[in-house]
Parts: sequence; structure tokens; C-alpha cells
Amino acid sequence: MSKWIIRPLLASVLIVAIILSLTAQNRTADNGIEKLDYAMIGKIRDEGLNRSQVMDHVSWLSDVYGPRLTGSPAIKQAGQWVQKKFQEWGLSGIHEEEFSFGKGWSLVHFSANMTEPQVQPIAGSPQSWTPGTSGRVTAEVVYAPIGSAADFDKYRGKLKGKIVLTQPAREVKMLEGPVILKMTEKDIAEARTIPIPAAPRGGRGARGSGPTLQEQIREFFLAEGVLATLDRGSDSYTAAGGSDLSWQQQRPDGGTIFPSGGGPRDANAGKITPGVTIAVEHYNRMMRILEKNIPVKMEIDLQTKFYDETGKNGFNLIGEIPGTDLAGEVVMIGAHFDSHPFATGATDNAAGCAAMMEAMRILKTVGARPRRTIRIALWGAEEQGLLGSQAYVKEHFGDPSTMQLKPGHEKLSAYYNLDNGTGRIRGIWMQSNLGVKKIFEQWIEPLNELGVQILGPRSVASTDHASFDAVGLPAFQFIQERLEYNSRTHHSNMDVVDRVQREDMVQIATVAAIFAYNTAMRDEKLPRKALPAPTERGNRGGN
Repeated sequence: MSKWIIRPLLASVLIVAIILSLTAQNRTADNGIEKLDYAMIGKIRDEGLNRSQVMDHVSWLSDVYGPRLTGSPAIKQAGQWVQKKFQEWGLSGIHEEEFSFGKGWSLVHFSANMTEPQVQPIAGSPQSWTPGTSGRVTAEVVYAPIGSAADFDKYRGKLKGKIVLTQPAREVKMLEGPVILKMTEKDIAEARTIPIPAAPRGGRGARGSGPTLQEQIREFFLAEGVLATLDRGSDSYTAAGGSDLSWQQQRPDGGTIFPSGGGPRDANAGKITPGVTIAVEHYNRMMRILEKNIPVKMEIDLQTKFYDETGKNGFNLIGEIPGTDLAGEVVMIGAHFDSHPFATGATDNAAGCAAMMEAMRILKTVGARPRRTIRIALWGAEEQGLLGSQAYVKEHFGDPSTMQLKPGHEKLSAYYNLDNGTGRIRGIWMQSNLGVKKIFEQWIEPLNELGVQILGPRSVASTDHASFDAVGLPAFQFIQERLEYNSRTHHSNMDVVDRVQREDMVQIATVAAIFAYNTAMRDEKLPRKALPAPTERGNRGGN
């Protein structure tokens, strides 16, 4: 046979072999073997673990600009700082996306002292969107609990010019359980299960057209001329993050204050009695003195400021690393940017924002060239009901009430969220999307020695990934060690940088960067669940 015949034949055989080889690789990938870029993962780990800047981000967001209440000057200053950092790192598409929120609010000054029968400085925190007092006021303290509309007549005409205690005393127990929560083998095993929901006991029904009892109480105190109301926080604690794990944890007292309530942000903003939550130990002392029929007096100086919504007071912060061959598709990572005004919002949620920011810095520093665009979003108004992420999803992906989807819906591969404090990542909640199980199993295998070991099948709620899940997008919350989040820092006056754990934060940012990169590099987008049915959905609460 002529060599001129043999060469084309050999070339044909070689081409067929290459095609078969490529087909086999694709078939292997289709059969569930992930093609991971271990060289880049190694670079991400090296930069993230050995040259982290995450604690510097936390300090700027909390020490300098905290608290970051939506609509306040502080959150706008923090947003400007973040955008400058994004520019320094070379991110693209840096901008704010505004949404309607209502009036902004900030605390200007607060001090409180018991003046009779003895002098004692009072530890307290004003409730958000509360009005101030008329300068420094001194008044008699009285106890006026109202449990039903029938109680109004007991106090009518008796509360003018008074400072009112609104709750009974609460027993303060010695700590008996763990204050710092770390997952045990039992907790890990439970996280890998899907809980069976309890049988329904009847819904609360639709809200009536009239005001709630709490609204009636506010109107009553205002009409009666009460100078200020004091409470000592809620009796119980619902674990943040919606994981439904059966962790039992006692909230310590010792000066830790967990404020509740807050005023309206609409046209009625400021039209309530000033409200302050104080330390339970100080509250209980005044209650015990009153029970002895000895008068109690206090002085309070509370100054606050409201900000009209001349434009839009809410905003989300956006930045991205452009993709290459799949640049039209997107991987998103995010955390809520806002906080409550009771401390500096360090663990809730400067920690999550700093970690996601650091993940973007790491990817830019190591020269990652993701196939898909990787976009970071820092959300406003999560604490008021996921308002920022809901507005973004409705604008770019679809409306959950109608399930009318936007073109961007098809382009999103996944969204990853952080909002459970400073504890290291132990795994990820799969949000009932079992299609990602085999994929995530391979992703976490190189991260096992960093403590990433859990794939939780259940759906969790109460934070911003739920806005994406509501329109059927793959959206996931990382599983984190709770540490002091439940017991000390969540929505309290102890949510400060001192409670943020550096080693855990370094691990969080590194793991988040690897998940984002792996998602961006896959041949296919992540699997999806079936689309949910259209439904009018209320707010899912903030975390």
C-alpha cells in the first residue's frame, strides 16, 4: 500500500482516537466526575490562608462604619468604602442598585440613669426608628403591663409624664449549658437528615383590617403622654438561619441586651413613644424596688434623627469578575450589608460581607480567569425582611408572586450566601436540591481537612438566598459553626469586632472563593429544582 494512502489512514485513526478520547472525557464528566482545577484551587488556598485581609475588611465595616442601618449615613459611607476597595482590586461593573425603603434613621445620643432611690447608670439600647425625648427628662418609673385591650382602662389617665416598664421581671439563671456552640457528631448527623415537619395546628389566619394589639398599645401610650417605655427584651430565642437543628443554647445575661421591636419607617415614622431595651438585671432591680412600694425615678436623654426618602434609601452593592467563554452566565456570592443599630454589626453581618469581599480579592490576586462571570452582591435591608435581595431578584430574575421570569433567570448558575456569624464553614445546605449532591461531594473532598464535611439536604430560610430560591434558582446557605452567634452576638449590643474569630474568617473566605470558582468553571450550570408555583409571598424575615 502506498505511503500516501497509509498517512491519511493513520491521520484518520488518530483523529477518531482523539474524538473518542474527548467523548470519553465528556461522558466521564456526564457520569458525575467533576473536572476540578486543582492547580488554581491550590493558589486560592495559599492566598486565602496565608495572606488574608479579611479582618481588616471587618474592622473597617464595623469599627469605622458600623452600625450600618439601611437608610442611615453610616451605611452610605460604608458603601462608598466598599466600592473603593472593589476598584482597587480591579473588579468590574461596580455600582449601587437602589430600591424603595422608607425613612432612614440614626441614633444621635443616648444616656440613662436611675436617680432614685439610688443612682445607677442604666445599660440600654434604643429601639430602631424610635423618636427621641425632649432633651434630658427625669420622671417617675411605673409598671404598666398590657396584655389585652381590656387593660387600657386600668391605666387611662395615670401614665402622663411617666417612664413605663412594659414587661414583668424575668428570672436570671446561672449558665448551665454551653455558651459557645461547636457542632458535635450528633449535630453533624442531624444536619445530614431532612426533618419531618410537625402536623399543622391551624394557621393564624389573615390579619384583620384593624390595628394589632401592639399597635393599639403604641397608640395608647402616645395618647396618654408617656415619656418613654422600657422593656428587657424577649423571653425566648428563635435560632437564626432557619436550619431547624435541635441546638439547645442558653442566652447569657450579664449586660448583653437583645432589643426587640422598633418604630415604623413610613409616613408614621416617629409617631410613637420613645422605646428603649435595657439590661434585664437593671430592669429587674427597678421592678423589685417598685414591689416594695418605693418610688423609682430615672433620667433619659435620647436623641435620634430621621431621613426622608427623597430618592431611594435602600441600595445593594454590586461588583464582578468578568467571565471568559461563558461570560454571559453568572455565579453570585453575597451577604447582607445592613445591620441593627444596637452595636456595630460585626458578626451580623460584616463577617459575611468581609468574607465574600475577601473571596473576590483572592480570585483577582491569584489571576483566576473564570469561565462564567463571578458577581458579588452585598444586600441592603435584609433585617427588615430581605428587601434588598427581593428587589434584586424581582428586577433581574423574576417575580415569585407571578413566576413571570426574566431572561437573566436562565443565566444564573448559583447563588451562595453567608449570614450565620463568624464560625467556620462546616458544609452547605443543599436547599432540597439533591441534584447538586454528587457535585458538592467532590468539591468538599479537597476541603475536608479545613473542616468542610457536611452536605445538609434540607431547605433553610430567613436570609437572602431565600429570595433566589423563591423563583426556583439554585441558592445555598453555607453551614457554619454557631459559636456565640445564638447566645451572645445576634441582634445584641455585643455584636462587635472583638467577637469575630480570625482563623475561622480566613477559612470562610477561602472556602467561598473555591465554591465560586468551581461553579464558574463547570461545563454546565448547576442542576435546578422544579420551579415553585406562583404565590403571593410575604417577607421571610431578617437574620
